[in-house]
Amino acid sequence: MAVEDISSHTKPPALGNESSGLPEEEEERKAVPDMALAQDLHLLELAQSKPDEVPDLEEVTNRVLAVIKAEKAEPLYTSVCVEKLGWPVDAALQAELKASNEAELAEIEEQLRVATESSGDMEVLDAMIAREKFFARIGNKTAAYAAADEILTKPKISTGKRIDAAMDKVRLGLFFRDTEATKENLERAKKLVEDGGDWDRRNRLKVYEAVALITTRSLKKAAELLLDCIATFTCVELTTYEQFIFYAVITNLLYLERTTLKKKLVDGPEVIAVLREKPALGRLLNSLYDCDYRAFFQALVEVTPELTRDRYMSPHLRLLVREMRVLVYSQFLESYKSVRVASMADAFGISVDFLDRELSRFIAAGRLSAKIDKVGGVVETRRPDSKNAQYLEVVRDGDALLNRLSKLARLRAGLGRGKKHSISRDQGIHPNEHKRRVTVLYFTCALYL
Repeated sequence: MAVEDISSHTKPPALGNESSGLPEEEEERKAVPDMALAQDLHLLELAQSKPDEVPDLEEVTNRVLAVIKAEKAEPLYTSVCVEKLGWPVDAALQAELKASNEAELAEIEEQLRVATESSGDMEVLDAMIAREKFFARIGNKTAAYAAADEILTKPKISTGKRIDAAMDKVRLGLFFRDTEATKENLERAKKLVEDGGDWDRRNRLKVYEAVALITTRSLKKAAELLLDCIATFTCVELTTYEQFIFYAVITNLLYLERTTLKKKLVDGPEVIAVLREKPALGRLLNSLYDCDYRAFFQALVEVTPELTRDRYMSPHLRLLVREMRVLVYSQFLESYKSVRVASMADAFGISVDFLDRELSRFIAAGRLSAKIDKVGGVVETRRPDSKNAQYLEVVRDGDALLNRLSKLARLRAGLGRGKKHSISRDQGIHPNEHKRRVTVLYFTCALYL
């Protein structure tokens, strides 16, 4: 399944962006770096290891080269295309891009100098922002970070402008997959938002944080943030609304209860509108809710290519597919005390041997509460007893407490022998008495749990 073109943005009605006086469409167009380009660069990297996953390689290559030429991105061309992807060096193109960058930078620096000498703070800030966006656009990560830092540390600017600069740094980190810098700048942006961020920036920052959490495999927290932003999404500089819904559905499938899944995703009007354009994703969602496991497995196969091609989901592909299989196996087995392996395999549309290997692996890893009767060809569920589990937890914690009390009693006895007047047994509690009291305590707790 081909990944959609991220350069096209579709989203629900958004609030105006107060970061500049530009029209909203112009502000979106100037968002840098271009995250659609980051997606295409991921596809070029993917093609080196899995060429079958990128059948449109020539088209992607031409698209990347066209963007580099249009944006005059010489640092990006050199550091990524030539050094990382191994493209042959086009010396003439490289020299042309470098000369264009030097001329444009000189012009921006001159504007900044004139603004500093003869204009007000707003003109100086505009020139500083133009310089930061220039470095981000051409892919000079170090210079872009430094330019954004100058804006962040400049006195007498609004909190909104500081938040924009911090979010620019987060977007740069996501573009270059700079995990540590992304985490650091995200925390800085969150602190600024807490100090005085507006509604729009707060909501956009949630999407930034969710995407950053996906990259670090913190999928549960990411799922919560994505779900919270479905109705208020305006973060088109980072991803399209269609792709945002894709992330929200994939992550929340793993964690939402059935009632919440039905309310927020299955019946959610914003989600339904996008799923018309992503039918495989819609079948994955609806088949899970309808307990149509054969359709779920078929939809999972159809969705896997898009997971593979996506720059944020691709590193976690095996985890996502495995967790989804565990999810549906658990959901199926909850309805039975025992079920024949052949019947279960038929329900999922897979072979008995494949299912046997899957269940054996997940049961051995403690992911499924069941056991396989190989002779009888039956899977028997072992429902976890919550009261028994709580009792065992009390016993385990009680053992640890007893060990600590025994050490304390021995220490106290040793201190007593070293004194002139030792502590008598009547003045303290004998270790055996400690043990008896604690034992009674957690047996009593177990009765009331």
